[in-house]
Amino acid sequence: MRTLHFNKNAISSFIVGIIFGVGLVISGMTQPQKVIGFLDFFGNWDLSLIFVMAGAILVHAIFYPLIMKKKHPMFDTQFHVPIRRDITSSLIIGSVIFGIGWGLGGYCPGPAFASLISLDSKVLVFIVNLLIGMKIYHLIENKLPFKK
Repeated sequence: MRTLHFNKNAISSFIVGIIFGVGLVISGMTQPQKVIGFLDFFGNWDLSLIFVMAGAILVHAIFYPLIMKKKHPMFDTQFHVPIRRDITSSLIIGSVIFGIGWGLGGYCPGPAFASLISLDSKVLVFIVNLLIGMKIYHLIENKLPFKK
């Protein structure tokens, strides 16, 4: 008989993911029309999501410095923060592709995964295509001219 072994890091990540997903749903970030309205600067611009972003920035600004004063996270031996600060062509190209996808579809990956519970066909199509795109990138990433 096989016993289940639960990793504290995986459990805490799952709990944080659930909290994040609930926050996305409450804030309206899982509603494509809300996101597209926010990105529609020259039409019917919906400013409401600016409060979600401001709230996230405020929480980050307060707690990040406090957390980084610790020697390590609760369930790991070190913090895993990006060390590169340079702006590369792959960063710019990836950001543009992400922005185009977000603007056209109204979803970014986090809210899309949180919206899976709705079983909406648009969400399912988005997630399937997201996974296909990730697989294609994984297959060709070493052949890309801008990849370091």
